Amino acid sequence: MQDVTMPALETSPVTSTDRFTLTLFFAVVLHAMIILGITFGTPNADPPDNPLPTLDITVTNRSTPPPEEADYLAQTSQDGGGNVTEKVRPQQAIPEQAPAVAQQQPAPAPTEVVTTTDSVTKILPQDTASPETERMDPTAAELIERSMEMVNLSEEINQSMRAYARRPKQVYVSARTQEFKYANYMAEWVKKVERVGNLNYPDVARREGVSGKLLLDVALNPDGSVRNITLLKSSGHAAIDEAAIRIVNLAGPYPPFSPEISKEADILHITRTWEFSTSHHLKSH
Repeated sequence: MQDVTMPALETSPVTSTDRFTLTLFFAVVLHAMIILGITFGTPNADPPDNPLPTLDITVTNRSTPPPEEADYLAQTSQDGGGNVTEKVRPQQAIPEQAPAVAQQQPAPAPTEVVTTTDSVTKILPQDTASPETERMDPTAAELIERSMEMVNLSEEINQSMRAYARRPKQVYVSARTQEFKYANYMAEWVKKVERVGNLNYPDVARREGVSGKLLLDVALNPDGSVRNITLLKSSGHAAIDEAAIRIVNLAGPYPPFSPEISKEADILHITRTWEFSTSHHLKSH
């Protein structure tokens, strides 16, 4: 039996250190790809499914001939274009302002009270809620007082309503009044005042020859009595003014109102101008 000679194995140049280093390199690269999310793929050349919308703007230069008869002045000429038939000056609408937003104030932080007991520090939160106000029931005296106030207020309202309901109807007539029922009554009234005035002409005016005109407003009651006399315009002589008022009172009472006048007037105001002439006569205008 022949002896078989085994060939001698050559020593590999790759050492265990080289293997460990290569394994460590691949492990680092793999972890870096996982952490950084590095992927490999082909680029997508297709356009996106929802492209952004575009807006085309066309600028034109419009030339409008000026109108023959312009109503207003503007930056450019224009002829019509509205929706109303009347001439209305164009106005620019004022944009509405957004309501001011109230700035919110930060909620106050709860106050803390520090107390020390037996060298131990305790922090107690202070109650910030205000105590609820207790509602007191009204006493009997307060209820009576409120009831009296309501009664007094109701009485005042009733008095005001009665005073308004009883407010007299007043009618004013003058020399320019044309309505027959008032003009006829006033004509008879003037005749009586002039007759009494000429019989009782003031002696001062007669002696001194004083003359003048004055304006009186005489208010009459429905029974013909004098309610009030107001001097609207003086004659400039106190003696003549006083004499005119005295004559009007002497001439009263006057005829009562007719049924037609009584339906419309509770007080009849007669406004007339009275003239004391140099011929010692009293005349109304």
